[in-house]
Amino acid sequence: MNKDLTIGNPQTVLWKFCLPLFGSIIFQQLYNIADSLIAGKFIGENALAAVGNSYEITLIFIAFAFGCNMGCSVVVSRLFGAKDYSRMKSAVYTALIMSGVICLALMLFGILAATPLLDMIHTPLEVFADSKLYLDIYVLGLPFVFFYNIANGIFSALGDSKTPFKFLAVSSVANIIVDIIFVKYFKMGVAGVAWATFLCQGVSCFLAMSVVFLRLKDIHIKDKVKIFDFELLKQIIAIAIPSTLQQSFISIGNILIQGVINGFGAPVMAGYSAGVKLNNLVITSFTTLANGISNYTSQNLGANKLDRIKEGFKAGIKMVWTLGLPLSLLYFFGGELCLRFFLDNPTDLAVHTGVMFLRILSPFYFVVSTKLIADGILRGSGNMNYFMIATFTDLILRVVLAFIFSGTSLGATGIWCAWPIGWTIATFLSVMFYKREPWIN
Repeated sequence: MNKDLTIGNPQTVLWKFCLPLFGSIIFQQLYNIADSLIAGKFIGENALAAVGNSYEITLIFIAFAFGCNMGCSVVVSRLFGAKDYSRMKSAVYTALIMSGVICLALMLFGILAATPLLDMIHTPLEVFADSKLYLDIYVLGLPFVFFYNIANGIFSALGDSKTPFKFLAVSSVANIIVDIIFVKYFKMGVAGVAWATFLCQGVSCFLAMSVVFLRLKDIHIKDKVKIFDFELLKQIIAIAIPSTLQQSFISIGNILIQGVINGFGAPVMAGYSAGVKLNNLVITSFTTLANGISNYTSQNLGANKLDRIKEGFKAGIKMVWTLGLPLSLLYFFGGELCLRFFLDNPTDLAVHTGVMFLRILSPFYFVVSTKLIADGILRGSGNMNYFMIATFTDLILRVVLAFIFSGTSLGATGIWCAWPIGWTIATFLSVMFYKREPWIN
């Protein structure tokens, strides 16, 4: 059901809109968590390391899908808020065509560059073959990743956060079941993990796109809709490129950091792989809520209701802090218990690595969540320069400090210390940029 985010109490509107988004990302992360959990439990520590190693590379592809999602979502939100339904439909079709072209190019890149990328991050020999196998199968499923993301962006732009939640809930549970069948009973190893994800994402994508077209058909207009609009393409690209660059450079930074981590051996890789999955569950949840803030901001800009944006920022901060508090406490005090879900008979070093990673990062979830909410408003209002400055500051600091600290007596633990420093400085910048905008006056 489509929802106008420009009316009603901002806090109530955002909670109703964003809670299903939060639920959706929980289930989205279950895809990756299930892969790691089942690989670690039913195959072994090396398999977990291989899946985690490949995951950092797959984030490059996800970055492009995310950029297409945000470019489409922000533009469609603005047109929906302005009730310009003819151009809104044109924006959807234009985004789908653009995404299809980008997806094909990335599939070709993935097929040709998998081995060089794994070499670049110094993948250990004992996990190289499984990393390559997982990556090859993942690349084949890129169309599902792209078009599902576009569908999700369209639903969010129309104020509907419940439909994608339903799709993800079903497909994520199915993914866990198929994972177990392929790995435990069919003995397919890492390939079983990858093919299970491929199949379940494919079903989710097909269902989501079918509902998108039905939803668009229900919006009746008199004017003829342009299938491809260059002017709207420019607007989509203006949001999509910075969003893609943000995620791409974060992914590249993570790959560089992964290369440093790989130098400490498979047990540290396995501990980090489990820890980073848990951390990404939180960060991606905050990011998804911030994406909801972007849709809220864009719709209200389209309706010229600037006063609601300031109220939306306050409501967004309350929301992420409320959701972040229990997760921070869980990871800080119960990190080892969470990690052991991923590891079967782990080494002491693997457990220690994951625990230290979570204990260092989790107290700063309040900081990074504030940054992401401010970023969501900047992106939804089209202020991509400010958005990029804060994001790159965080990334550069984390990568540079990770390299520096890893060479000290802290060893691998030094790498984790780079995260809070980057988050804190970038949060200061994001909030400062947000306060410069007209809705503060």
